[in-house]
Amino acid sequence: MASLLELSNVSLSFRGVTALNALSLTVARSEICALIGPNGAGKSSLLNVINGVYRADAGDIVFDGARFEAIRPGKAARLGIGRTFQHNALFRRLTARENVLAGLSRHGGACFIENVFRFGRDRKERNDFAARADRVIAFLGLDTVRDRIVSTLSYGTQKRVDLARALVSEPKLLLLDEPMAGMNQDEKKEMSRVIAEINRTFGTTIVLIEHDVGIVLGLAHHIVVLDYGRKVADGAPEAIRNDPNVIAAYLGTVH
Repeated sequence: MASLLELSNVSLSFRGVTALNALSLTVARSEICALIGPNGAGKSSLLNVINGVYRADAGDIVFDGARFEAIRPGKAARLGIGRTFQHNALFRRLTARENVLAGLSRHGGACFIENVFRFGRDRKERNDFAARADRVIAFLGLDTVRDRIVSTLSYGTQKRVDLARALVSEPKLLLLDEPMAGMNQDEKKEMSRVIAEINRTFGTTIVLIEHDVGIVLGLAHHIVVLDYGRKVADGAPEAIRNDPNVIAAYLGTVH
C-alpha cells in the first residue's frame, strides 16, 4: 500500500534531553497507526513534529509526496493534517457547533473585506462550512448537544466535539493524542468504534496515541512502539503482541 507519511531519522531534543532519537517510520494511506510506549517515550513529541508544533533538530518528513524539514501548524492544516491534543483545547464558552466550525477557520479563501461585509466568497464559504459542520456533528452523534455550551458537556462528549473539530476539515491525516484519556472502559470502546468508523467511512489515515494496549490491538492496523525516543518495534498487531522489546519497554525487563 502506498505511504502517506514517511519520517526519516527524525531527532528532537530539549536542552540536551533527547525526545526523539533518529526515528524513522512509514504510515500507509488509509491505515490506523497506533503509537504506544511508556510515559516520556516521545509519542506526543512525534505528533508535534509532524504537524509543526515543534521543529525537528534533524531528519526529513514526507507528507503526501511533499518533503519538508519543518512546517508551521497553519500550513500543516491547509495541507490536510488534522490534530487533537491530549487535553481538550475547546473554546469553553462557545457551543459544540461553534467549536466544530472553528476547525474550518484556516480553510477559508475570503478576504478580510468579504468577511466583514459578508459578500463575495464569504457567503458561499459560510454556507459550505455550516453544511460540513452539520454533517460531522450528525456522523459523530452530537445532534442533541450541538447548541449547548461546550463546558456544560460531559468529558467524553467534549472529547467527541474535539474529534469533530479535527475531522470537519476533511484531513488526509488525522493525529489523535490520547483520544480516550480519562475514559472508562465502555467509553473507550465507544470511542474506538467511532475512530474505526471514521477510517472506514472516509478512508482517513489516522495516527493515534493510546496507552490501553488491549484497545490498540483491536483497533490499529499498524503499531509503532517507542521507548526513550527510539523505535523499539514496528509492525502488525499480531507481531507486536509477543515482541520481547515491547514487553521490556512496558514491564522494565532487561533488554
